[in-house]
Amino acid sequence: MHAMDAHTLPRLVTPALAKRLSVMPALIVTGPRQAGKSTLVQRLAPGKRHYRSLDDLDVLDAARRDPEALVGGREPVTLDEVQRAPELLHAVKRAIDRERTPGRFLLTGSANLLMMRQVSESLAGRASYLTLWPMTRREQRGEGRGGSWEELLATPDAEWPDLLAARPDEPEDWRTLARRGGFPTPTIEMRHADDRAIWFDGYVRTYLERDLQELASISALPDFRRLMRAACLRLGQLINQTELGRDVSLPQPTVHRWLNLLETSYLLLRLPAYAVNRTKRLIKSPKLYWGDTGVALHLAGGPEPGGAHLENLVLHDLIAWRDARLERAELGYWRTATGEEVDFVIEAADRLLPIEIKAAARPRLGDAAHLRSFRSEYGKQARTGLLLHTGNTIEWLAPDVLAAPWWRVL
Repeated sequence: MHAMDAHTLPRLVTPALAKRLSVMPALIVTGPRQAGKSTLVQRLAPGKRHYRSLDDLDVLDAARRDPEALVGGREPVTLDEVQRAPELLHAVKRAIDRERTPGRFLLTGSANLLMMRQVSESLAGRASYLTLWPMTRREQRGEGRGGSWEELLATPDAEWPDLLAARPDEPEDWRTLARRGGFPTPTIEMRHADDRAIWFDGYVRTYLERDLQELASISALPDFRRLMRAACLRLGQLINQTELGRDVSLPQPTVHRWLNLLETSYLLLRLPAYAVNRTKRLIKSPKLYWGDTGVALHLAGGPEPGGAHLENLVLHDLIAWRDARLERAELGYWRTATGEEVDFVIEAADRLLPIEIKAAARPRLGDAAHLRSFRSEYGKQARTGLLLHTGNTIEWLAPDVLAAPWWRVL
């Protein structure tokens, strides 16, 4: 894998990107810095699109002084890192309103522009949005795809064992994958943990000292970094902002605002609860995960990866798949007031696919209890429960729960 070139590996979102560009006048590709956005958009129709990066100070100055000149002309244009000059979006809107041509503008940003207070122009009705996440395991292997979620949804439940067994693959240590994360440079180009640690440290410093300051003026960077570390130590847990603030000696309103900034930067993920209630009282607070397990482990001080990191790996793959999909799917978790919990629920085409993650090589029937409870609650709407584990066997734990190795799916 490490002999590959991160700049030439195919990405999961490429088909969705091409489709959306063929329909809408503008496409906005957002995602965390260093996820590969610039590489992705520069590979698209080279020589036929004008490429301008706002990381270039001359281009940034032009965007702020005379945005109309930067977006003028009839040739398609790519504008990289537009969150550095949000006022540019007004000029893009005016240009589209004068002449509506599919694919005319391709914009990228390292922040979720829809969540940025400084951005008053959403290009509603004029733009499509696409998120590029760090690389999935299959992207890292050169396959340009995510896990087998689409195939599982399209295949009758009884045929899932044959579907997963037919995939040519070999076992992999999930802990190694968790430490590596998915950012192209440390994942593909760096062989040694020490090298990746240096990269992660530079990434965090750049985020704190530059990217974060473009979103909000934060002077207490040591406090912000402590909050980041505390969040990384709570992967897979319900978000309790008061408790989090108490642990890092910060008021709850500050914790709330800073978590929003982390989410706007795609570093933090909040997984909502699946809250459709039939007979059970449900917990509705979101759960906390991180956008990249490599960064999370680095910020946490390098502990051994645990079960929450395996959950995070699966969630990252699910989110990358969901956000590259043309038909929307919803993701959540399910938890009752009595403590029954299912890690992830995919809602697609009016059906529910419950997924449980176990960092164990030999799952037992008892591990399927909450999946079976979920299926009992939602009846025919629920598909067979899928329990992903760290072993090598595909087996039915119960008539309605299939256990499979995580690496057979991701």
